[in-house]
Amino acid sequence: MQNNHLKNLSGLLLATFFISTSGVLGRYIKLPVEIIIWFRAFLAMFFIYGFCKYKKIDLTIKSSKDYKPFLIGGVLMAVHWITYFYALKLANVALGVLSLYTFPIIIALLEPFFLKIKFNPIYILFGFMVLTGLYILTPELDIESAQVKGILFGIFSAFCYALRILIMKQHVANYNGSMLMFYQTVIISILLLPTLFFMDLSGLESQFPYILLLAILTTAVGHSLMLHSLKFFSASTASIISSLQPIFGIILTFFFLKEIPNWNTFWGGSLILLTVVFESLRSKK
Repeated sequence: MQNNHLKNLSGLLLATFFISTSGVLGRYIKLPVEIIIWFRAFLAMFFIYGFCKYKKIDLTIKSSKDYKPFLIGGVLMAVHWITYFYALKLANVALGVLSLYTFPIIIALLEPFFLKIKFNPIYILFGFMVLTGLYILTPELDIESAQVKGILFGIFSAFCYALRILIMKQHVANYNGSMLMFYQTVIISILLLPTLFFMDLSGLESQFPYILLLAILTTAVGHSLMLHSLKFFSASTASIISSLQPIFGIILTFFFLKEIPNWNTFWGGSLILLTVVFESLRSKK
């Protein structure tokens, strides 16, 4: 029994680590963001399709009323990925990933409007903690600053991701997670296909191995492992463990890109992650 728990925990940690590679890869790949995201979605689509076929996961959309949330979810996922990668390019991996990690609190604040549950005043405190963390993260309150723009892109990315999760939960929660991910990669591939005809593709050959890593390791394997791990852990436990994503991302960036976070990043990021852990523990109770 103990061995099974250790195996399942290792799988969840490995999934968290693989997903966290998006930060360093997004910062490192020297191509237009929209091109990176198109290849990420297009290549991941085939691997997720193969996984669904191997696991005999039904890919049928069972009702015509589900087409709209599928489409909206795919559009929001595309905007989330694009704005997150812009955050990484404009600021740095630490600021980009930490600003993105405001999404659990955004979900908590928006949930009553989508799922008709009672609003808990504790989220006002959590929201204040996150805003304080973001204020500490921000190097200077200058909208022209690349780092401030990066943080704003990261927050908007978090908002789109939170909306996508809530819409999926409200309308299509009965579908398999891998099946949902497959259709979202299809939608993203179609939406961004025109970018191949008017954006700069020079350097694609040298950058392709890293795009392949992003599509397979980060997107297909990382997300599939995460979905598999949810069979053995509560959503709250998975949320707490996934709080390691920014930490893994910052460590990887230090080793591969030599980016060293400053003390503001450390304190502001700690406050944001602490808020996420508090909410995960509170919701578990």
